[in-house]
Amino acid sequence: MDKQYKYENDHEEAADSKSTTKDVSNLKGDWLNFYLLLLLYILQGFPIGLSGTLPIILQSRKMVTYEEQALFSIVLWPYTVKVLYAPFVDSLYIQRIGRRKSWLLPIQFLIGTILMYTAKNIDDWLPESGKANLMMIVCVVFAINVLSAIQDVIVDAWSLTMLKKNNLGYASTCNSTGLPIGMFLGSVGPILLVSEDFNNKYFRATPTAGGLMTLQSFMFVWSIIFLLITTLIGIFKKEKDHSFELDHKKISVFQNYKLLWNILKKPEIKLLGIALLTARFGFSATDSASSLKLIDAGISKDDIMITVTGMYAIKFIMPIFVSKYITGPKAMDHYLTMTPIRLIWNITHMVFIYYTPSLINNNGVTKIPVYYYCLLAFIFAVTEMLSFFMLLALYAFFCRLSDPCFGGTYMALFNTFYFLGWLLPHTLILKMIDFLTFSTCSNDTQNGCITSDLKNVCVANGGSCRVYVDGYHITVAICIVIGSLWYFAFRNKLKNYQLIRMVG
Repeated sequence: MDKQYKYENDHEEAADSKSTTKDVSNLKGDWLNFYLLLLLYILQGFPIGLSGTLPIILQSRKMVTYEEQALFSIVLWPYTVKVLYAPFVDSLYIQRIGRRKSWLLPIQFLIGTILMYTAKNIDDWLPESGKANLMMIVCVVFAINVLSAIQDVIVDAWSLTMLKKNNLGYASTCNSTGLPIGMFLGSVGPILLVSEDFNNKYFRATPTAGGLMTLQSFMFVWSIIFLLITTLIGIFKKEKDHSFELDHKKISVFQNYKLLWNILKKPEIKLLGIALLTARFGFSATDSASSLKLIDAGISKDDIMITVTGMYAIKFIMPIFVSKYITGPKAMDHYLTMTPIRLIWNITHMVFIYYTPSLINNNGVTKIPVYYYCLLAFIFAVTEMLSFFMLLALYAFFCRLSDPCFGGTYMALFNTFYFLGWLLPHTLILKMIDFLTFSTCSNDTQNGCITSDLKNVCVANGGSCRVYVDGYHITVAICIVIGSLWYFAFRNKLKNYQLIRMVG
């Protein structure tokens, strides 16, 4: 590839060129940049967490079907195409404002404004009873995620120049720590802080109506956080101008897209793209629907979110202990070793969800025993650890495979393939579960309870919708078969990819 297509490798506040090779990591003089970068990644994680928790709220209020949940899953699609608008972020900017601030400031102001608009209307869109305005919720969250995906590109790029050269290793620390914190705040807050039962049980001596805050106030607080932090960055954070440096080369949008096109034409990338797009199909049913099925069975959304909170603790701690064992030169070997284990573990989810109604119901009264919570936490923890190990190994594989000269483009492309590989089956799986599930109203056999309106009619007439064929179990079985076929089809090819490195 011609040198003109290389990404510029400028670093903000870099040490003198004579000493950079000898520098060691030292955050003295760089702590403010470190904390700012961490804060930006926390803001980046918030919309992702919010996108994951709204389906749980909708499901807990019995407002939507699984087919309607599939519609909601499109809100994450903007993250799958960020590789397409990354060239614009890299190439178009106002030099006087700063290359990254030119995009960051308006994007985060827009996110804050949309969150404030959402806060004003969320009680109408998502009432305590009745039908939710699903289309409006989808449109607003989709818009937030479009902006958040652009912010993702901006922050990843700025992380390479915000810290000194000898401290660039801390950029990944900010990413791996900040994103989970933001996702945690965005997912747990709207459920646990708003929950009356949770707050009366754990935080109040005397039961009181309502949670610590309403969903409306939660959205409003975060809109202020986005607007305030963005204003402070605009006023106080100065971005270094690299345009006068000798090695600075501005890459046009066209050149960026040409580089991307040349990478996509490589036969190795085509095969790897197919593998990544289908890699997660074997686990999609358990990942997409297990929590929703537990809520259907009678487990409260509060209990689900408490369990999810524990899973975030695993995400914070596990990298310390396992990174050096999984991220070596044979990272794909570890991924392929854990794939059949994860497929077999899907059966545990099937069995657990199948027996959940009988374990938590006693003569028609829901009473959840302590051992059930222990089983729930254990199953979720094992699933989370396997998923995390596989993700860690895969990212290490991406790093080894990528050409260092164009590492940003390769990594963005691989991550896009992998995220699409989660999102495409996620949408399909929820539709499959809905399609393969057969129900009937207890007092009207002509009512198949196939839509939320028919379910409401059944309940209004004094009946209840009873499932006699559960599409979840059928779908999980189909996914296990597909995952097994994927394993045998790509195992040897992916192992061989560990011996090569893409060039140009």
